[in-house]
Amino acid sequence: MQLKPINQQVVAIVGASSGIGRNAALQFASRGAKVIVAARSQPGLESLVEDIRQLGGEATAVVADVTVFDQVKAIADKAVEVYGRLDTWVHNAAVEMYAPFELTTPEEFKRIIDVNLMGQVYGVMAALPHLKREGRGALIHVTSVEAKRSLPLQTAYAASKHGVDGFLESLRVELMHQKLPISVTEIMPAGINTPLFNKARTKLGVKPQPTPPIYEPSLVAKAIVESAERPKRDVVVGDAGKAILLAQRISPGLVDAYMERTGFESQYTKEPKSENAPDNLFEPISNYDKIEGDFSDQARSWSL
Repeated sequence: MQLKPINQQVVAIVGASSGIGRNAALQFASRGAKVIVAARSQPGLESLVEDIRQLGGEATAVVADVTVFDQVKAIADKAVEVYGRLDTWVHNAAVEMYAPFELTTPEEFKRIIDVNLMGQVYGVMAALPHLKREGRGALIHVTSVEAKRSLPLQTAYAASKHGVDGFLESLRVELMHQKLPISVTEIMPAGINTPLFNKARTKLGVKPQPTPPIYEPSLVAKAIVESAERPKRDVVVGDAGKAILLAQRISPGLVDAYMERTGFESQYTKEPKSENAPDNLFEPISNYDKIEGDFSDQARSWSL
């Protein structure tokens, strides 16, 4: 399947105000793509557009909550209105909560499913008609290693990522059957140093952290940009993620035992944090519209 060079593309990036999405937007723009950036945080989008324009790039912002289909559709429609077409759709928006299942409320569980799973579904519903009209394109969906192997204390998040994995597998085959030159890529990061861990709701009594080893967001963003030009099916970012998925295929029971022994404490920091602290589960919060999180001293900028 032949996709357009990056410098000839119009790319929509959903969940772009911070972390992986923000870095991906900058990487696309630095290579000449025109970008539509979307998120709930208007200040984060405005600062991102300014950063892109300072690079000499072109960018347009759309404030949107991915749980509302009409707002997701407006992202794709804006790309066509401003730039005449849509070539690549990158869906990265997600929320997280760290808590034992028994402390998770129905409303919290549903919200994570609505954002992380239904948001991705709405993204395809919004983008696919434009990609079909263009005659080719790419759907790139950021999930997690947890799309294949769940961690404890993240039941809703893991369920949502497994759901996206199943959705994309079915969608990919349908597009193949229709002989449509539209690639479907799933990007599965391991533990990444993003502001997610500052913004996530926690009932652990402390601020959570990504399970080490931790990797920089630029590695995931690079994989996203590469997949927009050279189609890939699945991309695991982080050698630790590849190792755990290999072990899962060989012996799920062994991985269960490993998770029971190491999967709890590895997600705890020593920094106290109340469950009443501000989080972005239902509303955006300010001061975290940046690429990297608080773990730069531990994070790797490389992966085997």
